[in-house]
Amino acid sequence: MPAVVIIGAQWGDEGKGKATDLLAERIDYVVKFNGGNNAGHTVVIGDEKYALHLLPSGILTPGVIPVISNGVVIDLEVLFYEIAALNARGIDTSKLRVSANAHVITAYHRTLDKVTERFLGKRQIGTTGRGIGPTYADKINRVGIRIQDIFDENILRQKVEGALYQKNTLLTKVYNRKAIAADEIVADLLSYADRLRPMVADTALELHQALEANQTVLFEGGQATMLDVDHGTYPFVTSSNATAGGASTGSGIGPREFKTVIGIVKAYTTRVGAGPFPTELFDQSGEYLRATGFEFGTTTGRPRRCGWYDAPIARYSARINGLTDFVLTKLDVLTGLKEIPVCVAYEVDGKRVEEVPVSQSDFHHAKPIYENFAGWTEDISTARTFDELPKTCQDYVLALERLSGCRISAIGVGPARDAIIVRHDLLGA
Repeated sequence: MPAVVIIGAQWGDEGKGKATDLLAERIDYVVKFNGGNNAGHTVVIGDEKYALHLLPSGILTPGVIPVISNGVVIDLEVLFYEIAALNARGIDTSKLRVSANAHVITAYHRTLDKVTERFLGKRQIGTTGRGIGPTYADKINRVGIRIQDIFDENILRQKVEGALYQKNTLLTKVYNRKAIAADEIVADLLSYADRLRPMVADTALELHQALEANQTVLFEGGQATMLDVDHGTYPFVTSSNATAGGASTGSGIGPREFKTVIGIVKAYTTRVGAGPFPTELFDQSGEYLRATGFEFGTTTGRPRRCGWYDAPIARYSARINGLTDFVLTKLDVLTGLKEIPVCVAYEVDGKRVEEVPVSQSDFHHAKPIYENFAGWTEDISTARTFDELPKTCQDYVLALERLSGCRISAIGVGPARDAIIVRHDLLGA
């Protein structure tokens, strides 16, 4: 079985955790390959709800080996907090693997993230303030701290002192903040060494060996396509590659291994933070979607901006990621609406545009062109086959499939773990 990638196909919060959890019982490894604790997955198992921020959602399934690979930036305080919280609820986390090459978020990264965002004023990006961007910047600038550095105090101290030489000048001279002592950072990072050591591995090698042994490896993307640093709505994006290509660079597994790429889309659209959002609603419909879908960030608690389904974005995501399947989530949230608009194209400078404009300015000014579909009032949360859905609900799903450029293989009809309709086997068995 080749490697399988799951990515968000909109602006995040599409329900990737549920999709991963759906497949987890049939896979051997679940790999988080990008991002950090700036996003989260909510997984409901029975009466229990689990909010995961840094750990792969597959950690909730017994027998699955969860991996945090080299493309992730890790806040060690958050990592061990999540581990302790899961252990307290009876979840076994002993199989967790952490890449020796993953970069570490330090206190100075979090500080810089917050002060630089405030410094931007009206031009704020909407960062979570968790140090993600500054850590990736250090990685690219080759002054980052990696997991493996924590096990060599001399190297760790040299790297921290080198990083702080510039950063303290910036903090004190530009942002009027106190300098950060290298000793404090080194002591904090060293305090995790003994607990961290048993988890650390050459994860790229282990994953390669797993695939060679015909085991199934699932790669779980954080954030989403429209937040990808290269392919998203730049600069209102995250600091990593959240598209399918990031699964290769973020894990050390070659691209030929990836045969199945699954995109997760909501039956409507949401986004958190600043940036263009053509279908955003500012009326009662937007409030209805937010309240009914409980659209508040798993990590930040921030209310999400809500809008109707955007088919050009879905087509863009299908193309950029090479999607083989869509999983449509939160279809049940639309129950009770008499009419459901779907964005099928945009109007830009008086002209109809079928695809996402390459110009950020054009996309910012794009006006959605809608096609309306009949709604339904029946409760669909107990449906487990496509035929059990109301006819107008089926028509809506089929329309989205036609407009989105890829088949819809599974449909989420409620928050429960088993509230999902499978139309096509996502693993191709």
